[in-house]
Amino acid sequence: MSTRNRRGVKFTSLKPTINGSGTGNIRRESTPSDPSDPNSPLVDLDENDPAYQDWVDGDKDPVVPANDAPVATTEYEKKKQNFVVRTIWTLVMIAFFFILLFSGHLYLVAVVTAVQIITFKEVIAISSVPAKEKNMHFTKALNWYFLVTTIYYLYGESVIYYFKHIVLVDAFLLPMASHHRFISFMLYMLGFVFFVGSLRRGHYRFQFTQFAWTHMALYLVVVQAHFTINNIFEGLIWFFLPTSMIITNDIWAYICGISFGRTQLIKLSPKKTVEGFVGAWICTMIYGLAVARILVPYKYFICPVRNLGANIWTGLECTPNPVFSPHTYTLPLPLQPILGDTFTSAPIYFHVLLMATFASLIAPFGGFFASGLKRTFKIKDFGDTIPGHGGITDRMDCQFIMGFFSNLYYQSFIAANKAVTVGGVLQSVIGNLSPQEQVEVVLGLQKYLAGQGLVGQEIVQCWNDVLKSQ
Repeated sequence: MSTRNRRGVKFTSLKPTINGSGTGNIRRESTPSDPSDPNSPLVDLDENDPAYQDWVDGDKDPVVPANDAPVATTEYEKKKQNFVVRTIWTLVMIAFFFILLFSGHLYLVAVVTAVQIITFKEVIAISSVPAKEKNMHFTKALNWYFLVTTIYYLYGESVIYYFKHIVLVDAFLLPMASHHRFISFMLYMLGFVFFVGSLRRGHYRFQFTQFAWTHMALYLVVVQAHFTINNIFEGLIWFFLPTSMIITNDIWAYICGISFGRTQLIKLSPKKTVEGFVGAWICTMIYGLAVARILVPYKYFICPVRNLGANIWTGLECTPNPVFSPHTYTLPLPLQPILGDTFTSAPIYFHVLLMATFASLIAPFGGFFASGLKRTFKIKDFGDTIPGHGGITDRMDCQFIMGFFSNLYYQSFIAANKAVTVGGVLQSVIGNLSPQEQVEVVLGLQKYLAGQGLVGQEIVQCWNDVLKSQ
């Protein structure tokens, strides 16, 4: 029987051994977590056993014989230890998450940026070929160059959009903001020229594969995570709700799955069940409604940020989005005899139900996509950054697509579109009027404010004297 060698697996012996039943088995090292672990117990697998082929193909872990008590005990202890480590680090991450949430928007943006970079590094690493990269010095450098260029473009767009009132009045930042897209394009083209110039005969396939893989990673990781940062700027509730929904949905899917799961959901993840999938959906909707009810009264969570120095102690002030204000709705005629003619609720709760539905029914397919990718490259995890959890990518595979959806949903159905904003006025005045016309706007605005009693006449006179002296 021919088999495919599994990359990274160490064989202790390929000679048949005789076990207690007198059958010849192939004796190999294996554990449920890492088939190549040299400290793992030896498990007897018959070549004719379907479980043997599943293990070679990387589809399943080998089944420990019931009569092998020492091995079974060792496996139980390893699973128990892994569960303890996983639980401890889960609690650590939750505590760290809330500390960041209360520390302010700037810290959250910094952590999301770090997650972007580490995830990009992990995704790029699984396709690398070290032997070839040693001969091409520009390969890794270009990967990181394209990452920096993409981050510069995306973050610049966000800063200009949300902080016009700061950027457009700064003499140094104004030219960079005015030509931001052109600068970003030229930076990208510089990397493109270097890539073409670095092409070497005999390595074309590898180099173009790396180029395509890098751009795929930039889109699936960096671009999607960028929308998560925009969610932070729009209000912490739009960051916290989607993120925590993904986390709790995963937990409820596990609990519901082990409690009454029977029907397999998808072959990529054999342990996922339809019952766990649906049960987690219901629980996530309940969780979303409860958390929204807690957060809505606090302006720190519902106000867009215009000052990156804000935190839970300084708070935020704004006119709340109408989505947070109660509205009265008329019920359909068939329901009126039972529930009454009308009911009052804030629209946010209807939006939460839709977001919870996406987090439960669509976002998990980001995780299934990552599972398929790992099977393609025959790896268990993207990395080992988080003990017991694998790499950052293993925890973020659903978060990126959820953050992307949340921002698009917010901009499409929730955002209060203002025809005129302070930043928009500044952008129009600075970009379209001459310096003399800008001065006239300032003087006219000062006269209006003085007439309304908002500023003193002495301020207007002072400005007139200063301008006349120029």
